[in-house]
Amino acid sequence: MIAPLDLADIAALTPRLDGLADPTDPDALLRLLRLLYAVGRSDLPLGRLFEGHVDALQIIARYGSAAQREAAQTAAQAGGAFGVWNADQPGDPATLSDGRLSGAKAFASGAGLLSHALVPVDVDGGRQLLLVDLTETPPAIDRSWWRVSGMQRSETHLARWDGAALPPEAMIGQPGDYVREPWFSGGAIRFAAVQAGGIAGVVDRTRDHLVTAGRDGDPHQRARLADLYRAAQGATDAVARAAANWRVDRPDDTLAHVAAARTAVYAAGEAVLTLAQAAVGVQAMFLDHPLNAALADLTVYLRQPAPDLQRDRAGAAVAAGLLTPTL
Repeated sequence: MIAPLDLADIAALTPRLDGLADPTDPDALLRLLRLLYAVGRSDLPLGRLFEGHVDALQIIARYGSAAQREAAQTAAQAGGAFGVWNADQPGDPATLSDGRLSGAKAFASGAGLLSHALVPVDVDGGRQLLLVDLTETPPAIDRSWWRVSGMQRSETHLARWDGAALPPEAMIGQPGDYVREPWFSGGAIRFAAVQAGGIAGVVDRTRDHLVTAGRDGDPHQRARLADLYRAAQGATDAVARAAANWRVDRPDDTLAHVAAARTAVYAAGEAVLTLAQAAVGVQAMFLDHPLNAALADLTVYLRQPAPDLQRDRAGAAVAAGLLTPTL
């Protein structure tokens, strides 16, 4: 049985973000993505929560006031963990009225674990970011909703408030800041890096199983290992290429490469899931096998929104000459 995650698991990674809170150049971005990749490779649910922690701190660094930035950094360094809860619960969206927060967020990863959450709500002028101290303003958490085959340890639940009063300093930035590009769509490069790490983790566990079982000498298994490596490395290379082409002043180019990376990671993940199960067989289906949770977690975490849209964006970028094969 894999141990559940807690606040300390996320907080322990914060010191490794020193100098990488909101990278603006490709080299710093790549260093951050390598950290996210390494965490996802070891523990995909933890990678999911850590990516949300990074996202929240980046947003506050980008749009918050000096006092808000300092308060967030102080809280994080003291062991706090942040997240971004964007998805509204259909029929009951989060709203702000007279300084009070009501309504629900779905897919609230880390609910019950995090110390702070960025909660976007629609107001006049666009989407407004609210920083909610979850200790002072805890939501009601519906844990019965997250009944999934993988990523259970990410504690992704429904979170709801009913007229919770928020202080004025809860407002981060201006309406519309949250969806500014290339950060909004381009920020997906972070979870693509975590996913690529999860793919590498499946390759690691498959290789370990075959070597331990003495099956690594079988030519069919060696062929699968070669295919596993090719898929995993392809995902990693696509993320690195997107990082190398990250330019705030060239959003169309940036978003094209992020879409290409997401498409490559998705395809690689699908291939690796099939290959790993073929290599290990029914043993990978046993709950106590090291590969079982890795397969289930990756299967769920690959299902990020609109994969067809990402492929369409990448194809349009190829047609426009923004994406072209190079060495």
